[in-house]
Amino acid sequence: MTVDPEPAPAAEPSTPASTTGGRRPVSASWNWLLVIPLIGTLIPPFFNKTDPELAGIPFFYWYQLLWIPIAVTMTLLVFRATRGADRVAGREAGHE
Repeated sequence: MTVDPEPAPAAEPSTPASTTGGRRPVSASWNWLLVIPLIGTLIPPFFNKTDPELAGIPFFYWYQLLWIPIAVTMTLLVFRATRGADRVAGREAGHE
Protein backbone atom coordinates (compact mmCIF):
# COMPACT_ATOMS: atom_id res chain seq x y z
CA MET A 1 0.00 0.00 0.00
CA THR A 2 1.41 3.36 -1.05
CA VAL A 3 0.41 6.72 0.31
CA ASP A 4 0.42 9.84 -1.80
CA PRO A 5 2.64 12.34 0.06
CA GLU A 6 0.87 15.42 -1.35
CA PRO A 7 -2.87 15.93 -0.87
CA ALA A 8 -4.91 16.85 -3.92
CA PRO A 9 -5.44 20.61 -4.34
CA ALA A 10 -8.79 21.91 -3.14
CA ALA A 11 -11.32 22.76 -5.83
CA GLU A 12 -11.59 26.47 -6.52
CA PRO A 13 -14.99 28.15 -6.37
CA SER A 14 -16.58 28.81 -9.75
CA THR A 15 -16.75 32.56 -9.04
CA PRO A 16 -13.84 33.95 -7.07
CA ALA A 17 -14.73 36.22 -4.16
CA SER A 18 -12.66 38.99 -5.72
CA THR A 19 -14.99 39.21 -8.75
CA THR A 20 -18.19 39.35 -6.68
CA GLY A 21 -16.80 41.52 -3.89
CA GLY A 22 -17.89 38.96 -1.31
CA ARG A 23 -21.55 39.51 -2.22
CA ARG A 24 -24.08 37.28 -3.92
CA PRO A 25 -24.23 37.53 -7.70
CA VAL A 26 -26.87 39.83 -9.17
CA SER A 27 -28.78 36.83 -10.51
CA ALA A 28 -29.60 35.62 -6.98
CA SER A 29 -31.72 38.73 -6.40
CA TRP A 30 -33.78 38.11 -9.52
CA ASN A 31 -34.64 34.59 -8.39
CA TRP A 32 -36.80 35.99 -5.59
CA LEU A 33 -39.37 36.98 -8.23
CA LEU A 34 -40.06 33.28 -8.74
CA VAL A 35 -41.46 33.06 -5.21
CA ILE A 36 -44.40 35.34 -6.05
CA PRO A 37 -46.32 32.77 -8.15
CA LEU A 38 -45.68 30.14 -5.49
CA ILE A 39 -47.18 32.32 -2.78
CA GLY A 40 -50.15 33.23 -4.96
CA THR A 41 -51.01 29.64 -5.81
CA LEU A 42 -49.95 27.65 -2.75
CA ILE A 43 -51.75 29.58 0.00
CA PRO A 44 -55.43 28.54 -0.20
CA PRO A 45 -56.91 31.41 1.86
CA PHE A 46 -56.09 33.67 -1.10
CA PHE A 47 -58.38 31.77 -3.48
CA ASN A 48 -60.62 29.41 -1.48
CA LYS A 49 -63.94 30.95 -2.52
CA THR A 50 -66.38 30.83 -5.40
CA ASP A 51 -67.25 34.52 -5.79
CA PRO A 52 -66.67 36.57 -7.88
CA GLU A 53 -67.40 34.49 -10.96
CA LEU A 54 -65.92 35.31 -14.35
CA ALA A 55 -68.10 34.18 -17.28
CA GLY A 56 -69.73 31.62 -14.99
CA ILE A 57 -66.37 30.22 -13.82
CA PRO A 58 -65.89 30.23 -10.03
CA PHE A 59 -63.10 32.39 -8.63
CA PHE A 60 -61.13 29.34 -7.49
CA TYR A 61 -60.59 28.17 -11.08
CA TRP A 62 -60.02 31.42 -12.92
CA TYR A 63 -57.66 32.66 -10.20
CA GLN A 64 -55.48 29.55 -10.63
CA LEU A 65 -55.59 29.85 -14.43
CA LEU A 66 -54.68 33.54 -14.23
CA TRP A 67 -51.41 32.62 -12.52
CA ILE A 68 -50.22 30.55 -15.49
CA PRO A 69 -49.36 33.53 -17.77
CA ILE A 70 -48.14 35.52 -14.75
CA ALA A 71 -45.73 32.72 -13.74
CA VAL A 72 -44.55 32.24 -17.33
CA THR A 73 -43.89 35.98 -17.68
CA MET A 74 -41.95 36.11 -14.40
CA THR A 75 -39.94 33.02 -15.33
CA LEU A 76 -39.05 34.56 -18.69
CA LEU A 77 -38.11 37.85 -17.03
CA VAL A 78 -35.83 36.13 -14.51
CA PHE A 79 -34.28 33.95 -17.21
CA ARG A 80 -33.45 36.89 -19.44
CA ALA A 81 -32.20 39.04 -16.55
CA THR A 82 -29.90 36.34 -15.15
CA ARG A 83 -28.66 34.81 -18.39
CA GLY A 84 -26.29 37.69 -19.12
CA ALA A 85 -25.03 37.89 -15.53
CA ASP A 86 -24.21 34.17 -15.48
CA ARG A 87 -22.29 34.43 -18.74
CA VAL A 88 -20.23 37.37 -17.48
CA ALA A 89 -19.46 35.56 -14.21
CA GLY A 90 -18.40 32.47 -16.16
CA ARG A 91 -16.04 34.48 -18.37
CA GLU A 92 -14.47 36.24 -15.37
CA ALA A 93 -13.90 32.88 -13.69
CA GLY A 94 -12.14 31.61 -16.82
CA HIS A 95 -14.98 29.41 -18.08
CA GLU A 96 -16.27 29.96 -21.60
